[in-house]
Amino acid sequence: MANQKLYAGVKLRETRTRLGLTQKDFATKLGVSLPYLNQMENNNRPVSTGVVLALAQEFGFDVTELSTGDAERIVSDMREALADPVFGENAPPLADLRLAASNAPALARAFLDLHRAYSQTHERLASLDEALGREDARVQASPWEEVRDFFHYCDNYLDAVDRAAERFATQGGTRLDPMTVAIAALKSAGISVEYDHGSSLRGYDPATKVVTLSATAAPETQRFQLLHQVALLTQPKLIDATLDFARFQSDEARAIARIGLANYFAGAALMPYTRFLAAAEDCRHDLEILADQFGASIEQVAHRLSTLQRPGAKGVPFFFVRVDQAGTITKRHSATRLQFARFGGACPLWNVHRAFETPGRFLRQLAETPDGVRYFCLALDVSKPGGAWKAPVRRFAIGLGCEVQHADRLVYADDLDITRAAAFEPIGISCRICERKSCHQRSVPPLERRLTVDPNRRGILPYEIA
Repeated sequence: MANQKLYAGVKLRETRTRLGLTQKDFATKLGVSLPYLNQMENNNRPVSTGVVLALAQEFGFDVTELSTGDAERIVSDMREALADPVFGENAPPLADLRLAASNAPALARAFLDLHRAYSQTHERLASLDEALGREDARVQASPWEEVRDFFHYCDNYLDAVDRAAERFATQGGTRLDPMTVAIAALKSAGISVEYDHGSSLRGYDPATKVVTLSATAAPETQRFQLLHQVALLTQPKLIDATLDFARFQSDEARAIARIGLANYFAGAALMPYTRFLAAAEDCRHDLEILADQFGASIEQVAHRLSTLQRPGAKGVPFFFVRVDQAGTITKRHSATRLQFARFGGACPLWNVHRAFETPGRFLRQLAETPDGVRYFCLALDVSKPGGAWKAPVRRFAIGLGCEVQHADRLVYADDLDITRAAAFEPIGISCRICERKSCHQRSVPPLERRLTVDPNRRGILPYEIA
């Protein structure tokens, strides 16, 4: 497994600034020389073990916040952007990308915004007949992408919303029945709840003050949808404050994010952080036990596990993804070093694609990415019936996993030999940035490498990668 030194200069500077200390005073408290601190803050030297311990002892600092997860996300996004043919063969080396992500994250994000604007301009020119005459044909991120990136760079954890949901769903440390609490909260606002057999999962009529839930939806779906509506109706100030903080560029993005925040509140109220984290550790992350205990679906539980990143009380860092039958990623989040492609589908060698073949069964996989990091992966088909004859079935599969050093905390990994290197299957992120030379499932060649084509020889691929 690849060992990575910890470069966290930006975090050190932010911590020192927040404490109001000079470099000299900060260095004294950390027990290092001024030049050494200066080198660490500029990422010329990695953060030493002694400094990590001093941060925890002197300032009560949650050292897990020094994780390079955000920098790794930026590096992954930049690599994918730089694979665009417009950059030709002049893409900077990986070491330079890591320096930019660590030392100048704002500049790196500006570069990503610029490339996204270029890509969208290129797409507009390709369909100029549709864009001509439109006054709103300005270049900006699509609302969906803008919201996705907001949650992505918040590490999919929103402290204020999470804690508000936990307070709503608990009393004196005791978890209350979410439906009872939700109905009582709505009743106090003069709002009633009804059920019908319509096609909508949820509806609210402000005129009659009636929330309508689908009578044919699964109980866990009814709970989640009711809590979603509670968030919209009882937490408008909290949601608006969070939206103001995000500074979305369009009303559409703000509206989509409002739904996302209400969904976050619903999940956090259904599975309150402290009790859910304790239960997850107690049952060793058995998704079925957690679903039964909290009245949630398997997908809701898996998604919630990926959000347990509260400073000072973090759970296992999971990645979570949902894909459709075409392999398109419809939900994604990673608290690990594994980052998903921003465009297109996931690696076809990943077990999440095979989950459709075995509905109702958990699939396990030991996998290794090109950077040498090893993972335990769990996949499950979570197709959703329409609830009536001829109603469409929504077919999805979810993937949940963590770096292999955490596998002993998962019941699903008990009988797997994680010490045997041959047990780990090679997977990638996206074909166009994957470095593997002989992958039998490669769909397109990597844009960062030269190709050799020999008409007299055919291997696994019709070309060889330099």
